Amino acid sequence: MQSYRDAPARGDRGAGVADATRHDALTGRLLDGRYLVGARIARGGMASVYEATDTRLDRLVAVKVMHSGLGDDDEFAARFVREARSAARLSHPHVVGVFDQGEDDGVVFLAMEYVPGQTLRDVVRAEAPMRPARALALIEPVVSALAAAHRAGLIHRDVKPENVLIEDPEAGGRVKVADFGLAKAVSADTQHTVTGGVLIGTVSYLAPELVVDGRADARADVYAAGVMLYELLTGAKPHEGESPIAVAYKHVHTDVPAPSAAVPGIAPYVDALVARATSRDRTQRPADAGVLLHQIHRVAQAVRDGVDDDPELTADLAPRPVRDLDLEERADRGPDATVPVILPSSAVGNDTASDPFDAVDLANYRNDSFGSGGFETVAGRPPQPPAEPGPGIVLRDHDPVTVSPTPLPKRPATLRPVRQRRSRKGPILFVLALLLVIAGGAGAYWFGVARYTTTPGVIGLSQAKAEATLAEAGLEARDGTPAYSETVPAGEVLATDPEPGSRVVDAGTVTLVLSLGKERYDVPQLKGMTEDQAQDALAETSLGFGKSVERWNESVPEGEVIRSDPESGTTLKPDAAVDLIVSKGPQPIKVKDWTGMDADEAVDAMNAKGLEVEVVDEEYDDSVPEGHVLAQSPASGTLHRGDRVDLTVSLGPQLIAVPDNLIAMGVENAKAAVEAAGFEVSVVNGPAYIGLGYVIDVDPGGGTMLPKGSTVTLILV
Repeated sequence: MQSYRDAPARGDRGAGVADATRHDALTGRLLDGRYLVGARIARGGMASVYEATDTRLDRLVAVKVMHSGLGDDDEFAARFVREARSAARLSHPHVVGVFDQGEDDGVVFLAMEYVPGQTLRDVVRAEAPMRPARALALIEPVVSALAAAHRAGLIHRDVKPENVLIEDPEAGGRVKVADFGLAKAVSADTQHTVTGGVLIGTVSYLAPELVVDGRADARADVYAAGVMLYELLTGAKPHEGESPIAVAYKHVHTDVPAPSAAVPGIAPYVDALVARATSRDRTQRPADAGVLLHQIHRVAQAVRDGVDDDPELTADLAPRPVRDLDLEERADRGPDATVPVILPSSAVGNDTASDPFDAVDLANYRNDSFGSGGFETVAGRPPQPPAEPGPGIVLRDHDPVTVSPTPLPKRPATLRPVRQRRSRKGPILFVLALLLVIAGGAGAYWFGVARYTTTPGVIGLSQAKAEATLAEAGLEARDGTPAYSETVPAGEVLATDPEPGSRVVDAGTVTLVLSLGKERYDVPQLKGMTEDQAQDALAETSLGFGKSVERWNESVPEGEVIRSDPESGTTLKPDAAVDLIVSKGPQPIKVKDWTGMDADEAVDAMNAKGLEVEVVDEEYDDSVPEGHVLAQSPASGTLHRGDRVDLTVSLGPQLIAVPDNLIAMGVENAKAAVEAAGFEVSVVNGPAYIGLGYVIDVDPGGGTMLPKGSTVTLILV
């Protein structure tokens, strides 16, 4: 089995790939006059990977071919060459080596080290959730490879389990990271945000800053490594959603939860390590993978020592909540002050800051105009005053705001007493102002508090009970999109919008999200399909392809699926791995030459292998004993079960009767008769020999059956 993946798409692996690549235009092509392209072993969103032979060095390599939509652009091709050269300079035992890069008639490709084995995604499916010691042992070489890249000034940008390859044990079992520089080559000179452009990378592992403004540094790789560590520990991604944008939104707004919340018993310092690596504030993360590697070594040592809790290590690793400087403090320090201030944990809540996912009008101001005369307007909208932080508003813990202090008006150099006239307008204006304040307060109370009520908690109730509870609170229920849940039974309320305890306008609407129960899928009937067809059927059923196991089969043609493991009809979780048992066709049987050997043994041995044996003839033979094989057809080669082998069996030497009329016959006549029968003749004188020359006795006697050529003795008188 070969596993070499470029993206989360399920790859074509093993013997069954031949069917898929038989019509692939690249299969059999010689790229750059050097690389003979073989079977496709993986396919993804940006490239396909082929097994290939380097004809110049006579070695097996993996050739990654960019999809035509990317390779057609000359600017991309040049950028891709630059990044490939950077990746080729990266030499590390845990990095997939880049051997060559080229372009052949519009085909842009990389020649890389071929790694037989599986990906980290396969390990997650098979083993997660796993013990912290195992998870740290798997993530350590990945971070080590990233650390080497960061020291060389190279950022991966697309760290994910599919890009982590694990060799087969017999090949060394090393962990290797692939695809350095590819994401940068694709994403260079492009603004990648959720509101414009294209996000390069797998959304489940994107750092918040990549989602917001597309800018990446070493800390984006650190974030992705932290998410992978969470997935190894829990068996699930930290953020799930109905669409990629929903997942990206959670990366920006929601902290990665502690692994111990999903898998109780994980040490607090392991939680702290994950929290530090996946902090949404990148200033809180390790500066690069080298720093993270040091922290992993500390945590791994504590795990090896069996430490259940180490408050000092936990406190050292845990990220520290921060807020921007107070506005007055910024004004005192100058317009560029952005130094964070440490807050106690009790002062920090969920992030409520705006980003490109929020309402469109949030884009109608810029922070750099704050404190310098108001907010900049967009598309003719009137400027909106900045909101002052007040009670109950959680301060944003990132994206510091630049503040320019507004200078106070200068005081006149000389003050002179001025005599003023009394005016009756003063009390009237005061009363009017007071009335306006009261009216404004009443309006604010109505629009801000009085017309709102609290969303009741209905999670875990049936739909009917939830609707009745909402109706009692003066609210209307609306059906949302149902969702699967591992904990909430089908038909009960899984979530509400707004959430329980949130404010909602009186007589407003609350959306109910009902649980579909546990998400499970039945293994489809795969018998008789090709391996590619079976993989597609698994993908359509939201199940994962594990590995192909080839077996000899007399009835199922080569390349077709005999059965699946687990069997069809088995109910599994989404992405659960299903192995395919694929036929190699009838098992070949090497024919042994049984000539000269016992025929019964020959028949039993060949019948045991499934061959049909037929004795077609029996013949006398002076050299082959009776009951032994005199001839065999075929006597060599390869057959299959049910094929026929013909045998000719020896009857042994042919027996002849000794003539029985030799007594009293003259010696010459008797000798002639014996020789005519096919025997050798020996003449001896008997005890009473008197010279007459007649036969008095024969040994053996007349009528005795002897093999042709045997000796018959004539005794004379």
